[in-house]
Amino acid sequence: MDLLNTLVDKGLRRELPTREEALAVLATSDDDVLDVVAAAGKVRRQWFGRRVKLNYLVNLKSGLCPEDCSYCSQRLGSSTGILKYSWLKPDEASKAAAAGLAGGAKRVCLVASGRGPTDRDVDRVAGTIKAIKEQNEGVEVCACLGLLSDGQAERLREAGADAYNHNLNTSEGTYGDITTTHTYADRVDTVNKAHAAGLSACSGLIAGMGETDEDLVDVVFSLRELDPDSVPVNFLIPVEGTPLAKEWNLTPQRCLRILAMVRFVCPDVEVRIAGGREVHLRTMQPLALHLANSIFLGDYLTTEGQAGQADLEMIADAGFVVEGADEVTLPQHRAEVQGGGCGSHGAEGAGCGSHGAEGAGCGAHAGEGAGCGSVCGSHEGAAEAVTVPANEPRTDLVAVRRRGAGTDLAPNA
Repeated sequence: MDLLNTLVDKGLRRELPTREEALAVLATSDDDVLDVVAAAGKVRRQWFGRRVKLNYLVNLKSGLCPEDCSYCSQRLGSSTGILKYSWLKPDEASKAAAAGLAGGAKRVCLVASGRGPTDRDVDRVAGTIKAIKEQNEGVEVCACLGLLSDGQAERLREAGADAYNHNLNTSEGTYGDITTTHTYADRVDTVNKAHAAGLSACSGLIAGMGETDEDLVDVVFSLRELDPDSVPVNFLIPVEGTPLAKEWNLTPQRCLRILAMVRFVCPDVEVRIAGGREVHLRTMQPLALHLANSIFLGDYLTTEGQAGQADLEMIADAGFVVEGADEVTLPQHRAEVQGGGCGSHGAEGAGCGSHGAEGAGCGAHAGEGAGCGSVCGSHEGAAEAVTVPANEPRTDLVAVRRRGAGTDLAPNA
């Protein structure tokens, strides 16, 4: 297919496709999906080999958010029945992080619901970052706290944060249909603040909210312009009790085409499969590893994910390897930008490539089908087989998290 050959050539040269080419990827048929995966896989292997980076979410503060993001289970007035709790203490957060690191994660993503942090909140998170780094040598830490005020990104960097996540989520033209309590421009401003402070910027999207192909291409091209080190791709989990609970628009093939389009537009950037992979990709998850080079391990913020051991087995069975703590995530030309450790844009030494946790409510919230990085995944496995007709909503794959951070039960990692 001439289109795919052209896109591979451009990806290997780090050349931006045209909008028409990106739209054409999304318009390919299910019959061509393996050809699309194979083509985008060549670009992925050129810049990231067969490594898969593992990220682990710690939900520092769950629920109780004043924002009205339609996709989010932690939104204002939510009736989703999720865990709700205020800030974890630093030692509690560090203990939760240690579980993910023991499971193979190299990055911990600290997420808190809310519009954005107060200065006191930044101090609190700074203490948590310090505790995690003191107890886990070499760990990367990403913060996802919502909209940042002037000077807060710098303070997080000084505290030891390597990265900051804040997703654009959808196109500028449709943003007001999803959220009314803050703007698209607010989100762009926070990503720019992270860049300016020398933090490795992470910003991504949520697919499946009823958007058009043009909307998806718009947001991915906007992300390319912002130049984050990592782009998390969330697939909406229509959680009961949220305004988007009836939006079941995705198929495994559609998800693969979206991931391929993101890889072609952002060839040398860490592309992370974030929330919803278990729900929408399902048994096609291994194919998605040929497109993305990063995933979240275990549970998400407010929902359960695939068992951590199952993630590790999936990676090995698909012929990939878990990226080691001593390996640089991003290609050398990005990792060396201004001395950044793993592709950070700024000042010397900023930690590592991308991060994770992805974007969520304004405050970063997450879990919600897309939340901060992750969101609603599926529970780990089922003792009984569930037969569901093709393209029917898989509500059986959505389970509210009742273990790990904020509970007395061991985490899934």
